[in-house]
Amino acid sequence: MSAWIRMLSDDEADEPLKTALDFARTPHGTVDNVMRVHSLRPSTMNGHVVLYRACLHDDSNTVPMWFQEVISSYVSTLNECPYSYANHWTNARHLIGDDARADAIEAAFQARRPEDAFNGAELSALNYAAKLTLHPGKIESADVDSLRDTNWNDGEILEINQIVGYFNYANRLLNGLGVTTEGDVVGYYKKD
Repeated sequence: MSAWIRMLSDDEADEPLKTALDFARTPHGTVDNVMRVHSLRPSTMNGHVVLYRACLHDDSNTVPMWFQEVISSYVSTLNECPYSYANHWTNARHLIGDDARADAIEAAFQARRPEDAFNGAELSALNYAAKLTLHPGKIESADVDSLRDTNWNDGEILEINQIVGYFNYANRLLNGLGVTTEGDVVGYYKKD
């Protein structure tokens, strides 16, 4: 079972669901379980696809793609979400392109010590991500100021905020409905 609720197959889809499924298809031509779990309510699938693509796959984003995937992986680690972690760490590892560096980052994340693998602007972003994930009511202007102080501009701060917010939503969706990667193509990026 790939979720604790019923997920409709392509063969069971009516026209609105077929349209939503086509909108949600990956470059592999599949619909990942993170989207298919919405199949009983296609409108939430459509909203999820738009939000996901805006947060992580918008051409106007300037936070480097590898670091977007690192933030995604760290939030998913903090939330103990194996689904998102499997997909986004696979992407991050590929984009990092250095197995020793990726191993060090993964060990730091598992220890909840990003300072073991990062410093400067990247560490400030990961610290912000952790605080927003674990203690959202304690975020204050000084947290945003610390991002600015390490040379993130306001547009990039918004991108970081949205990635963190998106993964907190997605992690809760996935964990709350028991969604697994069973049947999915894990990670978009594949080594040649």
